[in-house]
Amino acid sequence: MATIQDVAKAVENGKAKLIQGLVQEALGAGIPASDILQEGMIGAMNVVGAKFQANEIFVPEMLVAAKTMKKGVEVLKPHLAGDAMGSMGKYILGTVAGDLHDIGKNLVGMMIESAGFEVIDLGVDVPAETFVETIKANPDCKIVGASALLTTTMDSLKNTVEVIKAANLGVKIMVGGAPITQEFADQIGADAYTPDAGAAAVKAKEIAESLK
Repeated sequence: MATIQDVAKAVENGKAKLIQGLVQEALGAGIPASDILQEGMIGAMNVVGAKFQANEIFVPEMLVAAKTMKKGVEVLKPHLAGDAMGSMGKYILGTVAGDLHDIGKNLVGMMIESAGFEVIDLGVDVPAETFVETIKANPDCKIVGASALLTTTMDSLKNTVEVIKAANLGVKIMVGGAPITQEFADQIGADAYTPDAGAAAVKAKEIAESLK
């Protein structure tokens, strides 16, 4: 019978073909679905994020681990009480207007979801007003992530932060992307900057905990 440790190892090592069977076995052994999710999967993704930040693994391994977790969650969903997957709250995410890059954003989305958030992904080339409309439509959402992957769209990121702030909706804004630095994030008034997806998940959890 599979244990929580077996599930965690499968996620960590990206064993996408094995994960669903292991989750099923763990459930069959009477392990609560919420424990398999929190201790097995989210715990494993925390390890993956830490390894990524330490340059022990790279984007491909991280993507495979996140996809493996997603497959495992499909088996868990019918067994989870309420929406444990979104237990950390909602997180609105998008690449700013004029920018069509989505690999970094998608990776951040996967990691944020793996940390227990319900992710509302607006996609790419997102106008600042769309961020505002989505925040208004989800008043329980307290964190927004915006990314710019081109130096030419850094102004668009600045504008997005300004428009969201001006709407006075009480959300925290996280920014990131290849050309973005802590210094630039401070200049444009963002609440947080993270250099990679693993750090984004850690920071999002910190912010969510501080808002409780």
